[in-house]
Amino acid sequence: MADVSVKKATFAGGCFWCMEPEFSNIPGVNKVVVGYTGGHVKNPTYEQVSSGDTGHVEAIEVTYDPGKVSFKQLLNVFWENVDPTDEYGQFCDKGSQYRAGIFYHDNEQKRLAESSKEKVQAMFNQQVAVIIQPASEFYPAEDYHQEYYIKK
Repeated sequence: MADVSVKKATFAGGCFWCMEPEFSNIPGVNKVVVGYTGGHVKNPTYEQVSSGDTGHVEAIEVTYDPGKVSFKQLLNVFWENVDPTDEYGQFCDKGSQYRAGIFYHDNEQKRLAESSKEKVQAMFNQQVAVIIQPASEFYPAEDYHQEYYIKK
């Protein structure tokens, strides 16, 4: 039975190694898993996703306690850690697998994501390229990618 006291949030912000530590130490975040979402290949490998041919993005799946941290707060952390105008990736990581995105799990997350994107858009003269779409199957990356920021 699913724990109703926790929720999931899924974000893509370029290299998942860079996004994981930004969310891991937030009070109320129980777990951050790096992986892949949004593509058409089942159980993709890092090598497959890195080719850019699977349609996946590198992403993080955040399990959090909404009584301790809100989705809106998580969105703020997301926006602080991406270049919202780069449609070709993030910072030095380029390619479709590094696109920035918010993958919503329910209508409230969708509404908050779209509202936050509008606020960010008002700060820029160019189009915000962050995608917002329904969460789809999330595939955890290989073990050696998990908590990489601690291992390096």
